[in-house]
Amino acid sequence: MKRQLQHELKFRHLRVIDAILSHESILQAARALGLSQPALTKTLQQVEDMVGARLFERHVRGVTPNEYGRAVGEAARRILIEATHLEDQLDALDGSDGGLVSIGALPIAAAGILPGALARFQAAYPHIEVEVVHDRTEPLLAALAAREVDFIVGRLYERAPDGLVRRAFYDEGISVLARSDHPIFRLNRPVCVGDLADYPVALPSVSQKIGQEIEAFIGSIGFQPRAPLRSSSMPLIRETLYASDSLAVMPTVMLVGDIMRGNVRIVLIPAKGAPRPAGVILRSGAPLLKNAAAFVEIFRAYAEDVDRLVRP
Repeated sequence: MKRQLQHELKFRHLRVIDAILSHESILQAARALGLSQPALTKTLQQVEDMVGARLFERHVRGVTPNEYGRAVGEAARRILIEATHLEDQLDALDGSDGGLVSIGALPIAAAGILPGALARFQAAYPHIEVEVVHDRTEPLLAALAAREVDFIVGRLYERAPDGLVRRAFYDEGISVLARSDHPIFRLNRPVCVGDLADYPVALPSVSQKIGQEIEAFIGSIGFQPRAPLRSSSMPLIRETLYASDSLAVMPTVMLVGDIMRGNVRIVLIPAKGAPRPAGVILRSGAPLLKNAAAFVEIFRAYAEDVDRLVRP
């Protein structure tokens, strides 16, 4: 079958296919692109006519790509990423400062290390506007690939998807934390795991993955908390530490501001969790514009300062 994709396929077609693939819903893809559902359906039909096959199977809960849809969707995503890289390179050649710095922040970074880095950046560059987009990993990776954010800060998981690169600046290691005047720091000997059982425990339920990692850390040190308090609210956990003799088990950087102010301390126990590298995720082969590059450099320096502070 002779296809004329090189002559007929447009970027608007690629964006529609990528949106449908990402959302697995015609309606949600239309909303994401700011199109009416009939307009998006018409564009999808145009692509299917060019390809000579249906791309998605419709069902009650949305759509699922078939083998043609996966092939076209993967190609669309690669082309859109390359177009994004070209835009970045042209902007860099123009000497553009990039204007607004748009940061994708994963939950733990947003709660802990990012506020201090933002304060340093705003002190150094008070004229540069900053936007923080707070979300989970998958939506932020999609936003980064689509050039909706300049970079992502936070935990670096196993590998970066194609077209993205990771730079490790610090570790989101898990620790036992307590307020600075907690009775556990008045022991006349090193703290052991058995001492933790004398106190209530608060655990963050930030996401399923970090929850599993905290449970793994607790299991690895042989600690069994009694009826722990679990909450997704960092203000609640922080106030619980200050208002009671509770301990918290969480990534240390979530309370790094309190640690730097001397209000919270790390409870040193003879155990260490697995490394949890964190830093920034960037578009590969696409130079950061001046404002974004300035933030990344300040974030790197601040993160390394924090890392030295919280390492046992």
